[in-house]
Amino acid sequence: MKLRVAGVITESVVDGPGIRTVVFAQGCPRACKGCHNPETLDPAGGQVMEESAILSLIEKTKLVKGVTFSGGEPFMQAAAFARLGKKIREKGLDIMTYTGYTWEELLEIGQEDPAVRKLLEITDYLVDGPFIESQKDLTLAFRGSANQRIIDVRKSLQKGDIIIANFA
Repeated sequence: MKLRVAGVITESVVDGPGIRTVVFAQGCPRACKGCHNPETLDPAGGQVMEESAILSLIEKTKLVKGVTFSGGEPFMQAAAFARLGKKIREKGLDIMTYTGYTWEELLEIGQEDPAVRKLLEITDYLVDGPFIESQKDLTLAFRGSANQRIIDVRKSLQKGDIIIANFA
């Protein structure tokens, strides 16, 4: 399977807990004012990569704790990212997904689009919500603005309510 990506960073410590590989999805419908990755907005930009090439980059980095799907908007390519995520999880790595959608919006969209639900289910931690420039806060771990939440997806799906992840 192929994914349209803006790029892949093999080692990051700012895109989730521990050392992570980051896959930047290409394309985002939100175009938030002050976007941290404006080059990822154009859905026709970036490059097309084979899933196997991305997995190879992940496997080459030995100290990686997990993989982060960032963007752009990973949920625009939900089926491809869910499939990649399944293979990443089989390697024992966790997944953090950034999205401009809220948890509530994704649950609603997931009722109609099974790929969205699958990507949610394969995600361990979800950073949800659009970046809001007036709420920008550089002191927040793994987030850009105060409205964004880091959700423990597994616990939230089990409980049927949002459980905020704790990395302290």
